[in-house]
Amino acid sequence: MEFLKKYPKTFQWLFLLIVFFALCFAIEVPETYKFIRGQAEFVKDPNQSFYVFLGKEVRYYPFDVFWRLPPLLGWLPIWINDSLFFLMNEWLPMEFWNEDTQSYKTRPLVLQITREVTSIMTFLIELIRDILLGGLKTIVAFTSWDFVGSNSWAKMPGLPWTIVAAGAAILAYKLSGKGLALFAGLVMVYISVFGQWKPSMQTLSFILVAAPLSFVFGLGLGIAAFKNKRVEKALYPILLVMQTMPQYAVLVPALVLFGVGDHAAVIITMIVAVPPMILLTLLGLRAVPPEVIEAGRMSGCNNLQLMFKVLIPTARRDILIGVNQVIMVCFSMAVISAFIGAKGLGFNLLLALNQLNIGLALEAGLCISLIAILLDKMSLAWANKQVDYFGNLTFFERNKNAYYFGIAVVIGIVLAYLGSFYFKEGYNYLFEVPHNKGISTADFWNKGVDWIFDTFFVYIKAFNTWLIVEVLQPMRALYLRMPAVATLVLVVGAGYLIGGIRSALVVCGLTLFIALSPWWDRALVTTYMATFGVIVSCIIGFTVGTLCFQNKHSANFMLGVCDIFQTFPSFVYLIPVMMLFGITDTSVLIAVIVYATIPATRYTIEGLRSVPVALHDAATMSGVNKFQRLTKIEFPLALPHMMLGLNQTIVFALFMVIIGAFIGTEDLGQYILKALSDKNGAGIGLTLGICVAFIGLIFDNLIRTWVDNRKKHLGIA
Repeated sequence: MEFLKKYPKTFQWLFLLIVFFALCFAIEVPETYKFIRGQAEFVKDPNQSFYVFLGKEVRYYPFDVFWRLPPLLGWLPIWINDSLFFLMNEWLPMEFWNEDTQSYKTRPLVLQITREVTSIMTFLIELIRDILLGGLKTIVAFTSWDFVGSNSWAKMPGLPWTIVAAGAAILAYKLSGKGLALFAGLVMVYISVFGQWKPSMQTLSFILVAAPLSFVFGLGLGIAAFKNKRVEKALYPILLVMQTMPQYAVLVPALVLFGVGDHAAVIITMIVAVPPMILLTLLGLRAVPPEVIEAGRMSGCNNLQLMFKVLIPTARRDILIGVNQVIMVCFSMAVISAFIGAKGLGFNLLLALNQLNIGLALEAGLCISLIAILLDKMSLAWANKQVDYFGNLTFFERNKNAYYFGIAVVIGIVLAYLGSFYFKEGYNYLFEVPHNKGISTADFWNKGVDWIFDTFFVYIKAFNTWLIVEVLQPMRALYLRMPAVATLVLVVGAGYLIGGIRSALVVCGLTLFIALSPWWDRALVTTYMATFGVIVSCIIGFTVGTLCFQNKHSANFMLGVCDIFQTFPSFVYLIPVMMLFGITDTSVLIAVIVYATIPATRYTIEGLRSVPVALHDAATMSGVNKFQRLTKIEFPLALPHMMLGLNQTIVFALFMVIIGAFIGTEDLGQYILKALSDKNGAGIGLTLGICVAFIGLIFDNLIRTWVDNRKKHLGIA
């Protein structure tokens, strides 16, 4: 009894676990559900049960209600598909003028809107690509193909790669100095020399359209949420779901609305990139000190002037950090959007992976990573750069960078002109290096992969077999063995112990949505893979972060490494693991571990750094050694911050598990990937995406609630 009084929470957690395991053993596995090769699957039964919803049959396998809840939400994908069909084909037909036929045509309003948006996006993308690479499509949009055919000069020439490289270096110099300028120039030279210029510019044109539009919409909605609480409350649940929803899931309904191609990819990217811009805009505006706002009002500013002359300039850094996040999301989506026909480096990477050509995949992946790092560094430098105030500077001194770029343009044009005489093969390497004429290291990497397999095949196979047979399959079977009712009791009980009745109701609703869908088992597989990755990532991240924290230089170095790796699009992480372990769960899980270790390491270092220096000094004066200070003072105070790192680690792990479906995992991601090739896959893809988002939100709610309570307990809220 004394133990219960002293540690009531510990007893409550033990009681919850006992109830959970008791239910697991008490609820028997139905006969229609068998374990096959370490995997739990339904035995295909021709006598399926079904129920009718909206005139449609929803089929499912009969089972014990305590084992697996009935799929009462099986109608949701059907309803989504029917709703999209109704909107695109039947709702609110109107007459619109058709330029091609010179007559009025009846179209549903939504279909007409999507087509207008598509044409605008297509025009913007083609305009930028014609500027960067040259072309006819923009001129044709204002004239006609007959005009272009009769006028040989009617072609946009495009910019030589030397001009773009010089422009990138000059812009980088203006933002951050010589170091970033040199890096920018080398990146541009690299992607040109290695024959990746055209796909790189196609990707860059994609970002130059998606990022500014995402910034404008995100800034506008962030301001609206700041000014109106109702708008904020309406946006908040959508933002939460979008932050944890896999990007794959958004692709599927977008295919129905906008079709296939670069224009659809831009629209999808905007949907994914706008939420972080809204959140950071809202965060920045709320962080403006009240005295600054009061000073603005006392100066006679109206509401519009107060927003654009006082609030936004004061919140400039946070808003520009939002721009950085938008650019990184856009670049990540530029790779994923290759699944729906977006051109660029992502398409080349996807093609190489489909062909299992690791060398070409590495070349494309390296270019993607370098451009991502460059854009990240430039956008962060812009965010941290102080506003220039010109004093007694001359006109030339104020605009010297523009003069330098003008000189670079002239030199680039002259070099491209001279190159047309010097190079006799029909390729002007001073204008553009063709994809098949650049330097290639694909053979080197392919031979390296072959050598690794020839040398270490026995050891790799042994490790792969041991991990799958001895660790992964038993863990997978344990997760699939959990009855739905027992899992629900565990999650709801954890919510109640951590955050009371409110948190319990939230996680109960999120879990019930997944449990009542037809994909509960696939959700368990997704959770098992994410759990394994998170456990290993946290062990590595907490250990590395703690060790690096002991030295200032090693801590700064590790944070820099985390910055670099975090800029890599998640797809890139699949390349090296596929080289070593092939198309197996091992490859996915190692990619998950590498990707998810980044936030675990970063938040550990930053959490330990957040402990006040005064406490360090007080501990040292009290005669505490370094280990005691770490375990008794630093860890307890840094734990809330480190738990936020755990939250990010879980989200990163979920994203990578879903992306891992590309190499054959049997989880929710596999079904999302299948939905991309299904004409009726929009409903399934979106529902599965919501399921993944809800898994992330369950952990997010539990962790954030615990962190808030812990901060209040420590007095650091």
